Amino acid sequence: MCRWAAYLGQPIYLEDIVSRPAHSLIRQSQGAMRCHTPVNADGFGIAWYGERPEPGLYRDVMPAWSDPNLRSLVGQVRSGLFMAHVRASTGTATSRNNCHPFAAGRWSFMHNGQFGGYDGFRRHADVLIPDEYYPHRKGATDSEALFLIALGEGLDSDPQGAMERALGKLGALARQRGCAPHVRAACALSDGQRLYALRYSSDDQAPSLYHRWSVSRQGWAVVSEPLETDQADWKEVPPGSFCIFDKDRVQILPFTPQQLSVAA
Repeated sequence: MCRWAAYLGQPIYLEDIVSRPAHSLIRQSQGAMRCHTPVNADGFGIAWYGERPEPGLYRDVMPAWSDPNLRSLVGQVRSGLFMAHVRASTGTATSRNNCHPFAAGRWSFMHNGQFGGYDGFRRHADVLIPDEYYPHRKGATDSEALFLIALGEGLDSDPQGAMERALGKLGALARQRGCAPHVRAACALSDGQRLYALRYSSDDQAPSLYHRWSVSRQGWAVVSEPLETDQADWKEVPPGSFCIFDKDRVQILPFTPQQLSVAA
């Protein structure tokens, strides 16, 4: 599975999350400790917010540790809201269009997890994407499909409800046409103002997710794995949770995807 990290707070250099910590995201791409796939070498990506409502986006298919452009970018760009992802494919091709984060308008999104047997219902998943958002469908991943379905379910006005409905629909397809594990998901998403995160699975193996408030940086880090081994104040997000990070506070709410049936 993939590894990711997100930040919301006072502007910092992207490298303070992506490359500088002892267990930074780049280090996790070579040696993750809290997932079954320690090497995440199937591409990477960064989405960050600056002066414009839409996020900047940089993605490539190289392993994160081997791209000198990435180290240069994160050492120069400052942002108060960004997300970064290193990918371990669960079946789709290693291509730039399949690398996270994904962006549409002011929204950005990334996912760690899977929908079991996705190849068996990929076409049916695409049917769930409304025509309005289908032009944003550039790749072939279940993650991008989840994002675009959620946009169609009202992500702009109801982020939690939209994600519950979108996961419910894809989970129903996995039960009908796929295989177990039907749903595993740790997602981060943002509208450029707030940072949202969720942790959920249909079994007892939800992907890992942690958060930490930094007094010195005045910001939140939300990560697949803690970034420093000597910091004891990382808090694990409970399975079945939806988190809303807003400046100096966080709300953690129960997250229950709707048990929907879909035409398959």
